[in-house]
Amino acid sequence: MLVLEDLVIGAGAFRVTADLTLHSGASVAIIGPSGAGKSTLLDAIAGFRSPLSGRILWDGQEITRDAPGKRPVGMLFQDNNLFPHLTLTQNLALALRPDGRLASADHAAIAAALDRVGLAGMENRRPSGLSGGQISRAALARVLLQARPIMALDEPFAALGPALKIEMLDVVAQVAAEIGALVLMVSHDPQDAMRFAGQTVFVNAGVAQGPFDTDALFSDPPKALRAYLGR
Repeated sequence: MLVLEDLVIGAGAFRVTADLTLHSGASVAIIGPSGAGKSTLLDAIAGFRSPLSGRILWDGQEITRDAPGKRPVGMLFQDNNLFPHLTLTQNLALALRPDGRLASADHAAIAAALDRVGLAGMENRRPSGLSGGQISRAALARVLLQARPIMALDEPFAALGPALKIEMLDVVAQVAAEIGALVLMVSHDPQDAMRFAGQTVFVNAGVAQGPFDTDALFSDPPKALRAYLGR
């Protein structure tokens, strides 16, 4: 269980507050207007931004000040964060072995992860030899390899077409179900939330609200959400 307890994040005059409890195994969409603080919230959970106050707890243990590598979070960034001078095998290896020294089982795991996202046989390609959609899938494969109990995805499939986006959302859902992961996904697309997430957090006016049942939230949205959706 992930608990954000009286959390305040921000810089200068910008603030986002959160007081949420999110359960293991849940799929949670994080939606809201541009600049509302959705990515900021995800960065704080993953350890890339320190909160001004409050606490972050995972299964009862405080992780508020833990370094990103010490947290139970696998993070997929908006820019996918692949190193251009490394092959896909070398990029994915960083999820398993920081020193890059792979055992035969590691090579097999990398090949299986690439196969799962539709990149079988591309182990020796570099990011420059991939399409935008393939880069997104490679970055997802790296997160899948980490197999951490929280998967944090920051608009992971914005570069993909509708059919491929649906396919990748389904892959995330399948893997998360297998390992019992809590999935947190920032998206601007309400269709992503309704397809993928049983719960939704709405970030608006400096407050992360929820989690709400996704179907109920979108079937009868509050005024602020209706304005965001253009209804």
